[in-house]
Amino acid sequence: MTSDEYEYPALQIEDGRKLFASEVNFVKGVVNMQGLPPADRPEIAFAGRSNVGKSSLINALFNRKQLARASGQPGRTQEINFFTILEALYVVDLPGYGFAKAPKAVVDKWTNFTQTYLRGRTNLQRVFLLIDSRRGVGDVDRGIMKVLDRAALNYQIVLTKADKLKKSELDKVIDDAVVAIKKNPAAHPRIMLTSAEKNIGLPELKAEIVALL
Repeated sequence: MTSDEYEYPALQIEDGRKLFASEVNFVKGVVNMQGLPPADRPEIAFAGRSNVGKSSLINALFNRKQLARASGQPGRTQEINFFTILEALYVVDLPGYGFAKAPKAVVDKWTNFTQTYLRGRTNLQRVFLLIDSRRGVGDVDRGIMKVLDRAALNYQIVLTKADKLKKSELDKVIDDAVVAIKKNPAAHPRIMLTSAEKNIGLPELKAEIVALL
């Protein structure tokens, strides 16, 4: 099932709108487990390949232009960035995976750190796994899905840049994603369709997030 096939209750849509219109603050950028903020509130995380449109989506959710900053070179962001809404929810921007113009040792270090975070963060409610609609679910995405499955950590596929494809092309990407999640026990059964540029699916994604609170 995709988000456009499910009708979110109007109250939930409105609660999501209010939540993401509230005060949001950058907390810190973290480079090791010792630097993580206290696990004292619910937490959601956004993960995805480099260039998947993660920063654009986070900025669009909050209606901010520069809240999450994209690096000029894919794969350069090596920090886990924490934001908080009303001091009630952490929103976490994870480093992009799958491509990096950085030494292998550096890439391995922040990849291991990210995976350790995903396995050990007790207050993490859900990971939103961003997939570029134009690429579909790739091998590197399946690798991250396996990490999340082993950690028994709930995650949900969010297809980005949905406006860039014809309906027939998008339908095939959705079908392939449905097949992928059927093989992964920790995956949420509903797939989100979004476009930060066209505001597609953002009210539904906000509603999905507010329900976790």
